[in-house]
Amino acid sequence: MNIKRILYLLSLLLITGAMASAQSGLLQCGPMVCYSEMREVLVWVQTNEPAEVHIRYWEKGNPGEAHVTDRVRTRKERAFTAKLVADTVEPGKRYEYELYINGHVVQRPYPLQFQTQVLWQWRGDPPPVKIAVGSCAYINDRPYDRPGKPYGGDYKIFTSMYEKHPDMMLWLGVNVYLREPDWNTWTGITYRYTHDRSIPEMQPFLGSVHHYAIWDDHDFGPNNSDRGLWNKDMTLKAFKLFWGNPSFGVNGKPGITTTFQWSDVQFFLLDDRYYRTPNRRRTGPRTILGEEQFEWLIDALVSSQATFKIIAIGGQVLNPVARYENYATYAEERNRLIEAITKEQVRGVLFLTGDRHHTELTALPRSGSYTLYDLTVSPLTSGSHDASKEANYLRVPGTLVGEQNFAVLEVKGPRKNRVMTMRIYDVDGKELWSRSIKAKELR
Repeated sequence: MNIKRILYLLSLLLITGAMASAQSGLLQCGPMVCYSEMREVLVWVQTNEPAEVHIRYWEKGNPGEAHVTDRVRTRKERAFTAKLVADTVEPGKRYEYELYINGHVVQRPYPLQFQTQVLWQWRGDPPPVKIAVGSCAYINDRPYDRPGKPYGGDYKIFTSMYEKHPDMMLWLGVNVYLREPDWNTWTGITYRYTHDRSIPEMQPFLGSVHHYAIWDDHDFGPNNSDRGLWNKDMTLKAFKLFWGNPSFGVNGKPGITTTFQWSDVQFFLLDDRYYRTPNRRRTGPRTILGEEQFEWLIDALVSSQATFKIIAIGGQVLNPVARYENYATYAEERNRLIEAITKEQVRGVLFLTGDRHHTELTALPRSGSYTLYDLTVSPLTSGSHDASKEANYLRVPGTLVGEQNFAVLEVKGPRKNRVMTMRIYDVDGKELWSRSIKAKELR
Protein backbone atom coordinates (compact mmCIF):
# COMPACT_ATOMS: atom_id res chain seq x y z
CA MET A 1 0.00 0.00 0.00
CA ASN A 2 1.54 3.33 -1.04
CA ILE A 3 1.91 6.36 1.21
CA LYS A 4 -0.89 8.29 -0.51
CA ARG A 5 -3.34 5.44 0.15
CA ILE A 6 -2.31 5.29 3.83
CA LEU A 7 -2.72 9.04 4.27
CA TYR A 8 -6.11 8.90 2.56
CA LEU A 9 -7.36 6.15 4.90
CA LEU A 10 -6.04 7.97 7.97
CA SER A 11 -7.76 11.19 6.96
CA LEU A 12 -10.97 9.27 6.29
CA LEU A 13 -10.84 7.75 9.77
CA LEU A 14 -10.23 11.14 11.34
CA ILE A 15 -13.13 12.72 9.46
CA THR A 16 -15.46 9.82 10.33
CA GLY A 17 -14.46 10.00 13.99
CA ALA A 18 -14.98 13.74 14.08
CA MET A 19 -18.42 13.40 12.50
CA ALA A 20 -19.43 10.69 14.97
CA SER A 21 -18.23 12.86 17.85
CA ALA A 22 -20.23 15.79 16.48
CA GLN A 23 -23.40 13.67 16.39
CA SER A 24 -22.82 12.59 20.00
CA GLY A 25 -22.88 16.27 20.90
CA LEU A 26 -26.42 16.50 19.49
CA LEU A 27 -27.78 14.03 22.05
CA GLN A 28 -29.59 15.88 24.83
CA CYS A 29 -30.82 12.91 26.88
CA GLY A 30 -31.82 9.31 26.57
CA PRO A 31 -32.34 7.03 24.89
CA MET A 32 -35.11 5.78 27.20
CA VAL A 33 -36.95 2.51 26.72
CA CYS A 34 -40.69 2.87 27.26
CA TYR A 35 -43.60 0.49 26.77
CA SER A 36 -42.94 -3.17 26.04
CA GLU A 37 -45.33 -5.48 24.24
CA MET A 38 -44.90 -8.82 22.49
CA ARG A 39 -44.70 -7.32 19.01
CA GLU A 40 -43.18 -3.89 19.58
CA VAL A 41 -41.19 -1.73 21.96
CA LEU A 42 -40.98 2.07 22.11
CA VAL A 43 -37.68 3.91 22.52
CA TRP A 44 -37.62 7.67 23.25
CA VAL A 45 -34.77 10.11 22.64
CA GLN A 46 -34.15 13.87 22.68
CA THR A 47 -31.63 15.91 20.71
CA ASN A 48 -30.66 19.54 21.28
CA GLU A 49 -31.26 20.71 17.71
CA PRO A 50 -32.97 19.29 14.62
CA ALA A 51 -31.56 15.89 13.69
CA GLU A 52 -32.49 12.56 12.14
CA VAL A 53 -32.56 9.71 14.64
CA HIS A 54 -33.15 5.96 14.55
CA ILE A 55 -32.07 2.86 16.42
CA ARG A 56 -30.51 -0.38 15.23
CA TYR A 57 -31.39 -3.40 17.35
CA TRP A 58 -30.78 -7.15 17.48
CA GLU A 59 -31.57 -10.12 19.69
CA LYS A 60 -29.01 -10.22 22.48
CA GLY A 61 -25.90 -12.13 21.38
CA ASN A 62 -26.83 -12.06 17.69
CA PRO A 63 -25.73 -8.69 16.23
CA GLY A 64 -25.44 -10.15 12.75
CA GLU A 65 -29.24 -10.14 12.33
CA ALA A 66 -30.11 -6.53 13.12
CA HIS A 67 -33.14 -4.41 12.34
CA VAL A 68 -33.67 -0.65 12.23
CA THR A 69 -36.58 1.58 13.15
CA ASP A 70 -37.99 4.26 10.89
CA ARG A 71 -35.91 7.41 10.83
CA VAL A 72 -37.51 10.36 12.62
CA ARG A 73 -36.60 14.03 12.31
CA THR A 74 -36.62 15.89 15.64
CA ARG A 75 -38.17 19.34 15.57
CA LYS A 76 -38.20 22.38 17.85
CA GLU A 77 -42.00 22.41 18.17
CA ARG A 78 -41.77 18.89 19.63
CA ALA A 79 -38.90 19.84 21.96
CA PHE A 80 -36.56 17.85 19.68
CA THR A 81 -38.02 14.57 21.01
CA ALA A 82 -38.61 11.42 18.99
CA LYS A 83 -40.38 8.12 19.58
CA LEU A 84 -38.89 5.15 17.75
CA VAL A 85 -40.87 1.93 17.42
CA ALA A 86 -38.97 -1.36 17.27
CA ASP A 87 -41.55 -3.51 15.48
CA THR A 88 -39.51 -6.46 14.23
CA VAL A 89 -39.34 -8.30 17.54
CA GLU A 90 -40.59 -11.57 18.98
CA PRO A 91 -42.19 -12.30 22.39
CA GLY A 92 -40.02 -13.07 25.38
CA LYS A 93 -36.73 -11.88 23.90
CA ARG A 94 -34.03 -9.51 25.10
CA TYR A 95 -32.51 -7.10 22.61
CA GLU A 96 -29.49 -4.84 22.45
CA TYR A 97 -29.62 -1.60 20.51
CA GLU A 98 -27.61 1.42 19.46
CA LEU A 99 -28.67 4.97 18.70
CA TYR A 100 -27.92 6.75 15.44
CA ILE A 101 -28.02 10.52 14.95
CA ASN A 102 -27.71 11.80 11.39
CA GLY A 103 -26.52 8.38 10.30
CA HIS A 104 -23.73 8.00 12.85
CA VAL A 105 -23.80 5.69 15.85
CA VAL A 106 -23.73 7.43 19.23
CA GLN A 107 -21.91 5.29 21.75
CA ARG A 108 -23.12 5.24 25.36
CA PRO A 109 -20.87 4.18 28.29
CA TYR A 110 -23.52 1.78 29.61
CA PRO A 111 -25.66 -1.05 28.20
CA LEU A 112 -28.56 -0.20 25.88
CA GLN A 113 -31.10 -3.04 26.09
CA PHE A 114 -34.83 -3.73 26.04
CA GLN A 115 -37.09 -6.74 26.34
CA THR A 116 -40.40 -7.92 24.95
CA GLN A 117 -43.27 -9.37 26.94
CA VAL A 118 -43.34 -13.15 27.37
CA LEU A 119 -46.07 -15.20 25.68
CA TRP A 120 -46.87 -17.34 28.72
CA GLN A 121 -50.67 -17.60 28.56
CA TRP A 122 -51.86 -21.22 28.01
CA ARG A 123 -48.23 -22.33 28.10
CA GLY A 124 -46.99 -22.19 31.68
CA ASP A 125 -46.63 -20.11 34.80
CA PRO A 126 -46.49 -16.33 34.55
CA PRO A 127 -42.90 -15.09 34.46
CA PRO A 128 -41.48 -13.18 37.43
CA VAL A 129 -41.42 -9.40 37.21
CA LYS A 130 -39.55 -6.69 39.13
CA ILE A 131 -41.12 -3.23 39.28
CA ALA A 132 -39.29 -0.13 40.54
CA VAL A 133 -41.57 2.56 41.99
CA GLY A 134 -41.13 6.14 43.19
CA SER A 135 -42.44 9.71 43.09
CA CYS A 136 -41.38 13.31 43.75
CA ALA A 137 -38.14 13.84 41.82
CA TYR A 138 -36.89 17.38 42.39
CA ILE A 139 -33.82 18.30 40.35
CA ASN A 140 -32.13 21.49 41.58
CA ASP A 141 -31.80 24.40 39.16
CA ARG A 142 -30.28 27.29 41.10
CA PRO A 143 -31.40 30.26 38.97
CA TYR A 144 -35.06 29.21 39.29
CA ASP A 145 -35.23 27.54 42.71
CA ARG A 146 -36.51 29.24 45.82
CA PRO A 147 -33.83 30.88 47.99
CA GLY A 148 -32.25 28.90 50.78
CA LYS A 149 -31.29 25.27 51.16
CA PRO A 150 -31.68 23.27 47.91
CA TYR A 151 -34.88 21.22 47.94
CA GLY A 152 -33.49 18.35 45.88
CA GLY A 153 -30.44 16.15 46.00
CA ASP A 154 -28.96 12.66 46.27
CA TYR A 155 -29.41 11.85 42.59
CA LYS A 156 -27.41 8.69 43.20
CA ILE A 157 -30.78 7.13 44.01
CA PHE A 158 -31.19 6.58 40.25
CA THR A 159 -27.96 4.57 40.22
CA SER A 160 -29.23 2.52 43.17
CA MET A 161 -32.49 1.85 41.32
CA TYR A 162 -30.62 0.85 38.17
CA GLU A 163 -28.45 -1.56 40.14
CA LYS A 164 -31.54 -3.44 41.36
CA HIS A 165 -32.09 -4.44 37.70
CA PRO A 166 -35.88 -4.02 37.59
CA ASP A 167 -37.80 -4.89 34.44
CA MET A 168 -39.73 -1.63 34.55
CA MET A 169 -40.09 1.64 36.46
CA LEU A 170 -43.43 3.21 37.35
CA TRP A 171 -43.14 6.94 38.05
CA LEU A 172 -45.95 7.89 40.45
CA GLY A 173 -46.19 11.60 39.69
CA VAL A 174 -44.31 14.82 40.43
CA ASN A 175 -41.71 13.38 38.11
CA VAL A 176 -40.67 16.96 37.39
CA TYR A 177 -41.37 20.10 39.40
CA LEU A 178 -42.60 22.89 37.18
CA ARG A 179 -41.51 26.24 38.70
CA GLU A 180 -42.95 29.76 38.46
CA PRO A 181 -40.99 30.57 35.26
CA ASP A 182 -42.22 27.33 33.66
CA TRP A 183 -45.99 27.08 34.14
CA ASN A 184 -47.35 29.51 31.59
CA THR A 185 -45.31 28.91 28.43
CA TRP A 186 -44.38 26.04 26.17
CA THR A 187 -40.78 27.22 26.40
CA GLY A 188 -40.81 26.98 30.20
CA ILE A 189 -42.55 23.60 30.39
CA THR A 190 -40.28 21.91 27.86
CA TYR A 191 -37.21 23.51 29.45
CA ARG A 192 -38.10 21.95 32.79
CA TYR A 193 -38.65 18.47 31.33
CA THR A 194 -35.41 18.73 29.35
CA HIS A 195 -33.34 19.99 32.27
CA ASP A 196 -34.55 17.33 34.69
CA ARG A 197 -34.42 14.41 32.24
CA SER A 198 -30.80 15.25 31.32
CA ILE A 199 -28.97 14.64 34.61
CA PRO A 200 -26.12 12.13 34.13
CA GLU A 201 -27.18 9.88 37.01
CA MET A 202 -30.45 9.07 35.27
CA GLN A 203 -29.12 8.05 31.84
CA PRO A 204 -28.11 4.39 32.45
CA PHE A 205 -31.45 3.84 34.22
CA LEU A 206 -33.31 5.21 31.20
CA GLY A 207 -31.33 3.14 28.71
CA SER A 208 -32.33 -0.38 29.75
CA VAL A 209 -35.29 -0.24 32.18
CA HIS A 210 -38.78 0.20 30.71
CA HIS A 211 -40.47 3.38 31.94
CA TYR A 212 -44.15 4.22 32.50
CA ALA A 213 -45.57 7.28 34.28
CA ILE A 214 -48.54 9.13 35.72
CA TRP A 215 -48.56 12.77 36.77
CA ASP A 216 -49.59 14.71 39.84
CA ASP A 217 -49.83 18.40 40.66
CA HIS A 218 -46.29 19.65 39.95
CA ASP A 219 -45.92 18.06 36.53
CA PHE A 220 -49.49 19.12 35.71
CA GLY A 221 -49.07 22.72 36.90
CA PRO A 222 -48.65 24.65 40.16
CA ASN A 223 -48.95 23.09 43.61
CA ASN A 224 -52.38 21.47 44.17
CA SER A 225 -53.53 22.43 40.66
CA ASP A 226 -56.81 21.13 39.23
CA ARG A 227 -59.11 21.16 36.18
CA GLY A 228 -59.25 24.97 36.35
CA LEU A 229 -55.65 25.25 35.12
CA TRP A 230 -55.85 27.43 32.02
CA ASN A 231 -53.10 25.66 30.06
CA LYS A 232 -53.66 22.05 31.09
CA ASP A 233 -53.73 21.04 27.43
CA MET A 234 -50.19 22.43 27.12
CA THR A 235 -48.84 20.43 30.07
CA LEU A 236 -50.69 17.37 28.75
CA LYS A 237 -48.98 17.82 25.38
CA ALA A 238 -45.59 17.95 27.13
CA PHE A 239 -46.35 14.84 29.20
CA LYS A 240 -47.24 12.95 26.03
CA LEU A 241 -44.04 14.09 24.31
CA PHE A 242 -41.72 13.14 27.16
CA TRP A 243 -43.28 9.83 28.23
CA GLY A 244 -43.88 6.69 26.18
CA ASN A 245 -46.97 5.10 27.75
CA PRO A 246 -49.05 2.80 25.51
CA SER A 247 -51.83 5.42 25.24
CA PHE A 248 -53.16 8.62 26.80
CA GLY A 249 -56.79 9.16 27.86
CA VAL A 250 -59.84 6.94 27.54
CA ASN A 251 -62.91 6.90 25.32
CA GLY A 252 -61.56 9.77 23.24
CA LYS A 253 -61.28 12.07 26.25
CA PRO A 254 -58.05 13.97 26.98
CA GLY A 255 -55.84 12.97 29.90
CA ILE A 256 -53.06 10.54 30.79
CA THR A 257 -55.19 7.52 31.75
CA THR A 258 -54.11 4.15 30.37
CA THR A 259 -53.67 0.50 31.24
CA PHE A 260 -51.08 -2.14 30.42
CA GLN A 261 -50.09 -5.59 31.64
CA TRP A 262 -46.72 -7.09 32.52
CA SER A 263 -46.81 -10.82 33.20
CA ASP A 264 -49.94 -11.39 35.32
CA VAL A 265 -49.90 -7.87 36.77
CA GLN A 266 -52.21 -5.29 35.19
CA PHE A 267 -51.63 -1.59 35.84
CA PHE A 268 -54.35 1.05 35.73
CA LEU A 269 -52.70 4.47 35.45
CA LEU A 270 -55.12 7.19 36.56
CA ASP A 271 -55.29 10.92 35.92
CA ASP A 272 -55.99 12.73 39.21
CA ARG A 273 -55.63 16.27 37.81
CA TYR A 274 -57.29 16.90 34.45
CA TYR A 275 -60.85 16.43 35.78
CA ARG A 276 -60.27 17.26 39.44
CA THR A 277 -62.73 19.62 41.16
CA PRO A 278 -60.88 22.56 42.77
CA ASN A 279 -60.15 21.81 46.42
CA ARG A 280 -61.97 24.94 47.57
CA ARG A 281 -64.96 24.68 45.22
CA ARG A 282 -68.13 24.99 47.37
CA THR A 283 -70.84 24.04 44.87
CA GLY A 284 -71.42 21.14 42.50
CA PRO A 285 -70.24 17.52 42.75
CA ARG A 286 -66.70 16.89 43.97
CA THR A 287 -64.62 14.54 41.89
CA ILE A 288 -61.02 13.60 41.28
CA LEU A 289 -61.48 11.18 38.40
CA GLY A 290 -64.55 12.52 36.63
CA GLU A 291 -67.43 10.26 35.64
CA GLU A 292 -65.97 8.99 32.36
CA GLN A 293 -62.69 7.88 33.95
CA PHE A 294 -64.42 6.44 37.02
CA GLU A 295 -66.73 4.21 34.98
CA TRP A 296 -63.87 3.17 32.68
CA LEU A 297 -61.82 2.10 35.70
CA ILE A 298 -64.58 -0.08 37.17
CA ASP A 299 -65.28 -1.67 33.77
CA ALA A 300 -61.57 -2.34 33.22
CA LEU A 301 -61.12 -3.85 36.70
CA VAL A 302 -64.12 -6.14 36.29
CA SER A 303 -62.90 -7.29 32.86
CA SER A 304 -59.31 -7.91 33.96
CA GLN A 305 -58.07 -11.49 34.38
CA ALA A 306 -54.79 -10.39 35.99
CA THR A 307 -53.70 -11.89 39.30
CA PHE A 308 -52.70 -8.49 40.67
CA LYS A 309 -54.53 -5.32 39.63
CA ILE A 310 -52.50 -2.25 40.54
CA ILE A 311 -54.26 1.11 40.54
CA ALA A 312 -51.67 3.91 40.31
CA ILE A 313 -52.76 7.44 41.21
CA GLY A 314 -50.87 10.49 42.43
CA GLY A 315 -52.42 10.97 45.90
CA GLN A 316 -53.14 8.57 48.75
CA VAL A 317 -56.40 6.64 48.50
CA LEU A 318 -56.78 4.71 51.77
CA ASN A 319 -55.22 7.09 54.31
CA PRO A 320 -58.30 8.19 56.33
CA VAL A 321 -56.78 11.56 57.30
CA ALA A 322 -58.66 14.25 55.35
CA ARG A 323 -55.66 16.57 54.97
CA TYR A 324 -53.49 17.76 52.15
CA GLU A 325 -54.70 16.09 48.95
CA ASN A 326 -55.58 12.65 50.26
CA TYR A 327 -58.61 11.06 48.62
CA ALA A 328 -60.32 11.36 52.03
CA THR A 329 -60.87 15.04 51.20
CA TYR A 330 -63.16 13.78 48.40
CA ALA A 331 -64.90 11.33 50.69
CA GLU A 332 -68.00 10.65 48.57
CA GLU A 333 -66.08 9.55 45.47
CA ARG A 334 -63.50 7.67 47.56
CA ASN A 335 -66.25 5.68 49.27
CA ARG A 336 -67.96 5.08 45.95
CA LEU A 337 -64.72 3.67 44.52
CA ILE A 338 -64.14 1.31 47.43
CA GLU A 339 -67.80 0.21 47.41
CA ALA A 340 -67.66 -0.48 43.66
CA ILE A 341 -64.56 -2.67 44.04
CA THR A 342 -66.32 -4.51 46.88
CA LYS A 343 -69.71 -4.95 45.20
CA GLU A 344 -68.15 -6.06 41.90
CA GLN A 345 -66.01 -8.58 43.85
CA VAL A 346 -62.85 -7.52 42.04
CA ARG A 347 -59.93 -9.66 43.20
CA GLY A 348 -56.31 -8.71 43.54
CA VAL A 349 -56.57 -4.91 43.86
CA LEU A 350 -53.73 -2.82 45.33
CA PHE A 351 -53.15 0.92 45.18
CA LEU A 352 -49.79 2.54 44.41
CA THR A 353 -49.60 6.22 45.33
CA GLY A 354 -47.11 9.05 45.79
CA ASP A 355 -47.17 12.80 46.55
CA ARG A 356 -46.79 12.78 50.34
CA HIS A 357 -42.99 12.96 50.72
CA HIS A 358 -43.00 9.94 52.96
CA THR A 359 -43.52 6.21 52.42
CA GLU A 360 -46.01 3.99 54.22
CA LEU A 361 -48.25 0.98 53.71
CA THR A 362 -51.91 1.55 54.55
CA ALA A 363 -54.28 -1.41 55.05
CA LEU A 364 -58.09 -1.12 54.99
CA PRO A 365 -59.99 -4.18 56.31
CA ARG A 366 -63.38 -4.77 54.64
CA SER A 367 -66.22 -6.77 56.09
CA GLY A 368 -66.78 -9.92 54.02
CA SER A 369 -63.87 -9.23 51.70
CA TYR A 370 -60.09 -9.03 51.62
CA THR A 371 -57.99 -6.20 53.01
CA LEU A 372 -57.17 -3.40 50.57
CA TYR A 373 -53.59 -2.08 50.56
CA ASP A 374 -52.23 1.31 49.53
CA LEU A 375 -48.44 1.54 49.16
CA THR A 376 -47.30 5.16 49.15
CA VAL A 377 -43.72 5.66 47.89
CA SER A 378 -42.18 9.13 48.19
CA PRO A 379 -39.86 11.03 47.79
CA LEU A 380 -37.13 10.14 45.31
CA THR A 381 -34.97 13.27 45.44
CA SER A 382 -37.12 16.03 46.95
CA GLY A 383 -37.44 17.04 50.59
CA SER A 384 -39.05 14.52 52.95
CA HIS A 385 -41.96 14.91 55.38
CA ASP A 386 -42.25 13.71 58.97
CA ALA A 387 -45.64 11.98 59.16
CA SER A 388 -45.01 10.23 62.48
CA LYS A 389 -47.68 12.32 64.22
CA GLU A 390 -50.24 12.03 61.43
CA ALA A 391 -53.25 10.04 62.61
CA ASN A 392 -53.29 7.39 59.89
CA TYR A 393 -54.67 4.64 62.11
CA LEU A 394 -54.63 2.27 59.11
CA ARG A 395 -50.86 2.49 58.68
CA VAL A 396 -49.15 -0.90 58.89
CA PRO A 397 -46.70 -0.66 61.83
CA GLY A 398 -43.07 -0.38 60.86
CA THR A 399 -43.66 0.87 57.31
CA LEU A 400 -43.30 4.64 57.76
CA VAL A 401 -40.19 6.05 56.06
CA GLY A 402 -39.35 9.75 56.35
CA GLU A 403 -36.32 9.94 54.05
CA GLN A 404 -35.64 9.71 50.33
CA ASN A 405 -36.42 6.20 49.13
CA PHE A 406 -37.77 3.97 46.39
CA ALA A 407 -39.57 0.64 46.18
CA VAL A 408 -39.11 -2.55 44.21
CA LEU A 409 -42.10 -4.88 43.88
CA GLU A 410 -41.26 -8.42 42.89
CA VAL A 411 -44.00 -10.79 41.73
CA LYS A 412 -43.13 -14.45 41.31
CA GLY A 413 -44.20 -18.02 42.04
CA PRO A 414 -46.38 -20.62 40.31
CA ARG A 415 -49.65 -19.51 38.75
CA LYS A 416 -51.81 -20.64 41.68
CA ASN A 417 -49.49 -19.34 44.37
CA ARG A 418 -48.23 -15.95 43.21
CA VAL A 419 -46.61 -13.65 45.78
CA MET A 420 -45.86 -9.94 45.63
CA THR A 421 -42.95 -8.81 47.80
CA MET A 422 -42.59 -5.08 48.49
CA ARG A 423 -39.13 -3.82 49.41
CA ILE A 424 -38.30 -0.24 50.35
CA TYR A 425 -34.73 1.01 49.84
CA ASP A 426 -32.85 4.15 50.83
CA VAL A 427 -30.80 6.26 48.39
CA ASP A 428 -27.85 3.88 48.69
CA GLY A 429 -29.95 0.81 47.93
CA LYS A 430 -30.07 -0.44 51.51
CA GLU A 431 -33.30 -2.27 52.37
CA LEU A 432 -35.43 -0.49 54.98
CA TRP A 433 -38.37 -2.90 55.19
CA SER A 434 -40.18 -5.58 53.22
CA ARG A 435 -43.64 -7.18 53.18
CA SER A 436 -45.04 -10.06 51.15
CA ILE A 437 -48.66 -10.40 50.06
CA LYS A 438 -49.96 -13.63 48.59
CA ALA A 439 -52.42 -13.44 45.72
CA LYS A 440 -54.74 -15.80 47.59
CA GLU A 441 -55.00 -13.15 50.36
CA LEU A 442 -56.64 -10.76 47.87
CA ARG A 443 -59.63 -12.92 46.97
